[in-house]
Amino acid sequence: MTVQHRTATPLPPTAVADPPADSRPRARGNLAEHLAQLAARRGWSDRAAFLQDHRVWTHGEVHDLGARAATVLAGHGVRAGDRVLLALPDSIAWVTAFLAVARLGAVAVLVNPELPAADHAFMAQDTGAVLCVTGPGPAEDEGRFAGRARLGADQFVALPAAAEPAAAHPVDARTPLYVQYTSGTTGRPKGVVHGHGDPRSYHDLIGRHLLRITADDVTLSVSKLYFAYGFGNAFVFPLFSGSAAVLVDRRPSPAAVDDLVARHRVTLLYSVPSAYAALVADRGSGHGACFASVRAAVSAGEGLPRAVGEQVAALLGAPVLEQIGSTEAGHAFCANGLGHNRPGTVGRPVPGFEVELRDRTGKAVADGDPGELWVRGPTLTPGYLNRPDESERTLVDGWLATRDRAVREPDGSYRHLGRADDMEMVGGITVSPLEIEALLRTHPAVKEVAVAAVADGRGASRLRAFVVPTVAVAHEAAVVEGELLALVRARLAAFKVPRSVSFVASLPRTATGKLRRHLVREGAW
Repeated sequence: MTVQHRTATPLPPTAVADPPADSRPRARGNLAEHLAQLAARRGWSDRAAFLQDHRVWTHGEVHDLGARAATVLAGHGVRAGDRVLLALPDSIAWVTAFLAVARLGAVAVLVNPELPAADHAFMAQDTGAVLCVTGPGPAEDEGRFAGRARLGADQFVALPAAAEPAAAHPVDARTPLYVQYTSGTTGRPKGVVHGHGDPRSYHDLIGRHLLRITADDVTLSVSKLYFAYGFGNAFVFPLFSGSAAVLVDRRPSPAAVDDLVARHRVTLLYSVPSAYAALVADRGSGHGACFASVRAAVSAGEGLPRAVGEQVAALLGAPVLEQIGSTEAGHAFCANGLGHNRPGTVGRPVPGFEVELRDRTGKAVADGDPGELWVRGPTLTPGYLNRPDESERTLVDGWLATRDRAVREPDGSYRHLGRADDMEMVGGITVSPLEIEALLRTHPAVKEVAVAAVADGRGASRLRAFVVPTVAVAHEAAVVEGELLALVRARLAAFKVPRSVSFVASLPRTATGKLRRHLVREGAW
């Protein structure tokens, strides 16, 4: 029996240009300044960078706005090392604010603008933000940002026109650039710190090497900029490649995705499994003419059911590339690419990253056996903000304990088996809900499903399936429930058969589309 200790994909010769003599990763100065110089040097200044509604901003305009906006932020007291909270929808204001913060050597705190007031207050306090740049609406709530100074997006966009461009503050690759919060699937989110050198690595290793992005591409990311996945897709990749990204302030409906792809001739579509499933459900699995421009789609955030991936590929007429990443890694650490795509897996380790599968004692598992993913690589965070104990538990000797379960396939691809904390304990037996969910999803009445162990009236754990139906089942609920339970009973062991089925309007998800299993286990939300 062969023991699989480690998988590392070597760095391709073209992945990182001009390595420094001391071999340590370094940014070419300040990220904002580097991107502005890159656009000028490559002749991208007049090319479209961001498109929203009927407005187009070129690369040259974006970098000029960022430099002038930095002067505005400095006028509001922002200095190098200060943290500035960005609670903005995807927009040119978001892009400009991030570049302005970077230029000053300050640290951008990227948060979901639609979070409850208490969450915004927590993040403002946790980071010690000196200023909050906010959008309309909830920003006016009393106490939302814990009394921090605030600058509205409307003012922020208007003021730079009269300002002089600010000089870039000198930094190196490890200088903190932004803080991004984990998705909070298991409780309170944690702030993850990344440096000025990390975005360039995201592009070189994933955007350029695996997705082969060029200046002719047009991106649409359903996942938003405050999310690690969306940040790479719609901010980093376009600015490093000279390409364009379509910005949408709210998550687009399937009909809106159709329209945006057709109108802007989108070539790269990024989304999460639940949104892809909705796209298929809205249109069916036949090829859609409006997607003729799409050359590839990327899926991340949680596991993509094999059947859904096949339906999406048929609808788009393009490959669907599944990947897995984390806020701690900044972007993907395992991914399929255009040169190697194995549906049903999350691909191979991203070049420059190492992956190990370990058991709960920390020992490497045998090839073909499931284990927990441990990862290390060039963009791994140095730690969580203000959480030394959690940093010590999760980041060990340069490795990240992802808490994701996987098995390595013979070709070096990894098949994702869910989160370690997804496992359910029923009658003393550990059960993975994923295979039960995959089976239930084959029934035509099932749009979405989550299976969890829920305590009954006596405190005993019983498996229950929560199903979002494709159509209303009010008058046939008992019949459909019987069919679903019979389906599982015929295919799986008896202890994996749910005791009951509850039909629900929706499943509890984070703003990034991930299932909140700890809420499913409570049986109500």
